[in-house]
Amino acid sequence: MKSRIAAFAASWKSAALCVAIGIVLLFGLPSVIDDYTLIQVTIYIVMSVLAVSLGYIWGYGGILCFGQAAFFGLGAYTYAIAVVNIGDSTVPFLLSIVVPALFAAILGYVIFYGRLSDVYMGVITLTVTLILFNLVNSTAGPEWRIGKAPLGGFNGIPAIPPLNWPGDTDAAIAPRGMFELSLGVLIAVYAGLRALIASRIGRVIVAIKENEQRALLLGYDARAYKLFAFTLGGAIAGLAGCLFANWGAFTSPTIFGLAQSAQIIIWVIVGGLGTLIGPVVGCILIQWLTTQIGTQQTFNANLVLGAILVVFVLLVPRGLVPSLGDLLGRLMKRHAPKIRAERDAGVRAEEQQA
Repeated sequence: MKSRIAAFAASWKSAALCVAIGIVLLFGLPSVIDDYTLIQVTIYIVMSVLAVSLGYIWGYGGILCFGQAAFFGLGAYTYAIAVVNIGDSTVPFLLSIVVPALFAAILGYVIFYGRLSDVYMGVITLTVTLILFNLVNSTAGPEWRIGKAPLGGFNGIPAIPPLNWPGDTDAAIAPRGMFELSLGVLIAVYAGLRALIASRIGRVIVAIKENEQRALLLGYDARAYKLFAFTLGGAIAGLAGCLFANWGAFTSPTIFGLAQSAQIIIWVIVGGLGTLIGPVVGCILIQWLTTQIGTQQTFNANLVLGAILVVFVLLVPRGLVPSLGDLLGRLMKRHAPKIRAERDAGVRAEEQQA
């Protein structure tokens, strides 16, 4: 019981530390870096939101979704189409969350209530992503439009109107505001998911991941809980898609591509399953590494990513954050007797002097 309480307290301390670091970066980073670097940092943050969406449903729900890019792309296209037609970004922002969530709910209902296995889960989600890619990619003609918004086919939708303050289309969010919004969303998503995991619903979802049969025998409807987690992950990925469309003022079918789907999985594997900060670390690290490789043009970025995936699956299967946490715990445990002995010796010396 004491060990469980200590683990719970340590978990909340680490969560509070991560939130505190995020808040410090939110207010301090724009004042120490230039606008160009701030824009580059923003895309790292946006993709981190996407990584957390898969990190949650896979690491805590046990649902390996190969099609997280589908919800990401739906969020981007939903926002782009809606904002071109409506003008004000308030409703499109909300739709970019609701539409991917509804799509995830429908797809999840078919998968979970159809009692399909995990293998079919991966196949279906990946297939849906490729279908969306080919569908959007084949809408290049001028006749392909939704309202005033041309879909553009492989050329995508350019010049997407940016987010604005609700009701005021002239008050568009500047690059610094985009950074603050993206990082604020990441902090809010992280804190919200941490609170959800600590709640009764979150604990049941984790229990179903650990032993679904036992959870069923205890009276929990595993399908409903998994559907909830899957839908929530789709909503968060759609939100990340909206932020991505705003960051570049552009979206194209490549957002649904196989490479995008694979990268999300690599981010989570490298950062570490079973954590929420791990996908963030893995996402930022891999994006930075990919950018550096692309700048030098010495190695093929996809080849390097494949090698990294193989190395982590074989040698560091738990990922960076859990492995570093275990290493730190062992070091502290090894040095704890020495620290206690030095502390007790200091106390005895003070008592003798007194």
